[in-house]
Amino acid sequence: MVEKIITLENVSLVEFLGPDNQNIRQLAAAFPGSKIISRGNEIKIQGQTPIIARINEILSSLIEHYHQFGQITDKTVAEHIAAADDEQQERIIASTPPSDVIVFGAKGGVIKAKTPNQQKLVDAVMKYDLVFALGPAGTGKTYVSVALAVRALKNKEVKKIIISRPVVEAGENLGFLPGDMKEKVDPYLRPIYDALEDMIPAEKLKFYQENKIIEIAPLAYMRGRTLNNAFVLLDEAQNTTPSQLKMFLTRMGPMAKVMVNGDRSQIDLPTKQKSGLMQALDILKDVRGIGFVEMTAEDVVRHRLVKEIVVAYDRFDADEQRDQANRPVREARQYRPNPTQAPDPARHPDARPEDDGMKDLPVNHENI
Repeated sequence: MVEKIITLENVSLVEFLGPDNQNIRQLAAAFPGSKIISRGNEIKIQGQTPIIARINEILSSLIEHYHQFGQITDKTVAEHIAAADDEQQERIIASTPPSDVIVFGAKGGVIKAKTPNQQKLVDAVMKYDLVFALGPAGTGKTYVSVALAVRALKNKEVKKIIISRPVVEAGENLGFLPGDMKEKVDPYLRPIYDALEDMIPAEKLKFYQENKIIEIAPLAYMRGRTLNNAFVLLDEAQNTTPSQLKMFLTRMGPMAKVMVNGDRSQIDLPTKQKSGLMQALDILKDVRGIGFVEMTAEDVVRHRLVKEIVVAYDRFDADEQRDQANRPVREARQYRPNPTQAPDPARHPDARPEDDGMKDLPVNHENI
């Protein structure tokens, strides 16, 4: 009797083996002359050489199926067992998801573009190495971008995923937050964690983060790095300063995919601070090799009221800009002194009236 040990790596054991090792039991029942034992992340196969080779092929195809589709069911195991001849086995291993599927979620759910503009975003990422995605809240910019990054990692197109956001408070001062650096910035990065947890099993996501295969960090930590062989996503880019966004874009390595997401209507920077995203759109609009995708209220995939809210605010902003443009401008008065009379300082446009109370204020004569 021959023995072979298969080690499972980057696999959620609960989801791969099934409840109470159901999937392994189903496989063992199909080969009564062999013995299959699961302990930890190792599967031990005992039996005759031809049978072990056959079980090894099935397990390898199941592992590949899991990495591609995110789950193993009893039906999946039955299909792979039934693939007795090499041609059918090859067909199962080589099976690919439908073309409109971006990636399969952690629970096997299908994640794909839901609107035409989301599909344009998917196509742009396939075509360009740098893509700007613009649009209002709820259009799926972050979620689709994270799905594209996960797909690139699963397909081994990149070696790591790097996701960043500027740490900017949305119109309120939170003060000094407790905890270490991770605990301070995690609230700002929560939407990204939520998206990743939808697409990658918890154990696998933890492994990726511990081994720096997936990095989620504030924008300030990008300085000085060269981001190569990676899918890099900058979210909420409207809250970057011009120097920050320039710094981020110049981190791009030769084998990198970079996405920059932003919303023109939700800039949380100080009033006099120019948005780096707005400036970059003007500067880079004619540069070849950069993709730009504009989303609208029609792409909102949240509650139906979100679309109405976005449309109402857009209408209000447009009316306000029109009113401001039509507002008459008061002409400045020019001071022209009469050459035949002595200059009268009181008639100067900037002169203060005599009764403004300033003359009664105490005066410091020490330096006079």
